[in-house]
Amino acid sequence: MNAPTSQPPRLLDQIREALRLRHYSLRTEQAYIHWTKRFIFFHGKRHPRELGPHDVEAFLTSLAVEGGVSASTQAQALAALLFLYKQVLEIDLPWLDDVVRAKRPQRLPTVLTPDEVARMLACMESTHALMANLLYGTGMRLMECLRLRVKDVDLARREITIREGKGNKDRRTMVPVSLISALEKQLDTVRVLWQRDLTNALPGVQLPNALERKKPEEGKLLAWYWLFPGRELSTDPRSGVRRRHHAHEQGIQRAIKRAVLAAGITKPASTHTLRHSFATHLLESGQDIRTVQELLGHSDVRTTMIYTHVLNRGPMGVVSPLDRLPVR
Repeated sequence: MNAPTSQPPRLLDQIREALRLRHYSLRTEQAYIHWTKRFIFFHGKRHPRELGPHDVEAFLTSLAVEGGVSASTQAQALAALLFLYKQVLEIDLPWLDDVVRAKRPQRLPTVLTPDEVARMLACMESTHALMANLLYGTGMRLMECLRLRVKDVDLARREITIREGKGNKDRRTMVPVSLISALEKQLDTVRVLWQRDLTNALPGVQLPNALERKKPEEGKLLAWYWLFPGRELSTDPRSGVRRRHHAHEQGIQRAIKRAVLAAGITKPASTHTLRHSFATHLLESGQDIRTVQELLGHSDVRTTMIYTHVLNRGPMGVVSPLDRLPVR
């Protein structure tokens, strides 16, 4: 009797394996799986291997024309499908010139004044206040802040190392002098929680993929512990291990929303508004744009130049001809 042949892995499992092999983030993995499913269902559940470039074009065009998605959403769907065909199915697609591109709006970032930032921060308390101060004081993105480890904060050198930021790049930023005391207290709090987790024989915190395989016990070291650990344990969606994760982003997002309302600020401010305000206020104080580019982690200085459009040296610095008329 012949032994049963093993079934090849399902397409979605192949995508997950290929993404994890290349160290893509969990969020990217979830997004790519989502768009692959949307693509398959759009074409009546046919296997992508049976479909071709024109089918990809039809799907992406439909997203823009009928779905009315934003340019960034359509670009994410395209990236997911290109990964599917090139990395998983090993099929090269020609450049998709016929895709109707969603129009990318040219919008200026929302920026708070220094007074508005101060009023908002004054309405925040405890750990959320420290997070918000770090976001404004360093220009970090929200998830970059939440993913900080104990070893990434060097108070002696007044440096914070941001690991695997956007584009999988590391960079350094400053520690605001006014936050040193608060960060020392946070590190003391973290040390107590870390020791409690060790006493309770909890698994170590999640490590980067390669290190997780080579040195799984490293996750139990204080150096790798989260600077902002979550209050409750959670289950790792990839490994199924129940462990301590970093604080959830919704907590700080809601805290900032409440603080904006309490401060009487009418602008649509969010966590990312603090990053915009950081860059704009640095440029207003005379910092050169290349330094701001490095602190923000932008690959291209043209991305940083968007902040020059909201400086007082732009249209707001021009005197209206009405104000030049003789006093009547």
